[in-house]
Amino acid sequence: MDREERISVIFDGASGRAPGAIEVPVGELEHRTYWQGVRRRLRRDCFTMGCVAILLVIASAAVFAPWLGLPDPGASDSARRLLPMGSPGHLLGTDELGRDMLARLIHGGRLSLTMGLLPVLVALGIGGTLGLIAGFLGGRVNMLIMRATDVFYAFPSILLAVAIAGALGAGVENALLAITIVFIPPLTRVTESVTTQVRTMDFVEAARASGAGTFMVVRTHVLGNVMGPVFVYASVLVSVSIVIAAGLSFIGLGASPPAAEWGLMLNTLRESIFLAPVNAILPGFMIFITSMCFNLISDGLRSAMDVRL
Repeated sequence: MDREERISVIFDGASGRAPGAIEVPVGELEHRTYWQGVRRRLRRDCFTMGCVAILLVIASAAVFAPWLGLPDPGASDSARRLLPMGSPGHLLGTDELGRDMLARLIHGGRLSLTMGLLPVLVALGIGGTLGLIAGFLGGRVNMLIMRATDVFYAFPSILLAVAIAGALGAGVENALLAITIVFIPPLTRVTESVTTQVRTMDFVEAARASGAGTFMVVRTHVLGNVMGPVFVYASVLVSVSIVIAAGLSFIGLGASPPAAEWGLMLNTLRESIFLAPVNAILPGFMIFITSMCFNLISDGLRSAMDVRL
């Protein structure tokens, strides 16, 4: 049969062709790989794609900020303090020192996004490796790694990040290290849980029975099945990381003046909330939109990766 022909499913053999007959292209019946199906379902999810587009705009503006022709985000002008939105030369107004809000929000996205993404990526590499080892080997290795990570669960993540950053001292580097340490235990736990489930499946046992080595089994059969759920969980942690980083900067344990960072901008503008409320809430709005988009993208990824849906 030609590939372009269609197969008709006839519901009523007496009539020859029922009005409700379903036509399915033969090409659609061909085998699709798992990740091809994930990409197809993501493309059809308009809501998730909209969130991706918003994040791409924010990230692109932050990356190319020096070439957008914006005013100097650190240039202050006491005569133009707290100008409202739409003021000449200042589309989003100015802050408490007369600095352009649009320029500071876009430049602040560079530091805020870095502090949101970098700790998760580093923690994913460390926690994912530890969880993979613990879940696949099991036994005493599993007990040793998981009992060590359980110690960190005695403290809420935000309080633990504040404690570590406070002990290390204020600064962007110390804040990044604190957030990374906070995220390693949950990523280890999730990776270990998924790996433990995958290693007992039939195809893994069949690979072992065929003589495949441990490294080959992990790389070929385990890793691909583990990284999907772990990646979805990590995408949720990006939004949490952005909020924690902004909180650390807000209380003086992250970025320090005159750096442009959304949490720090919230702190410096809080005294102007009654004089220029719109200007004061703009950094918080950027934190909200960015973290919400990461959360919604995570939900879309989870739905796209769940073949049962």
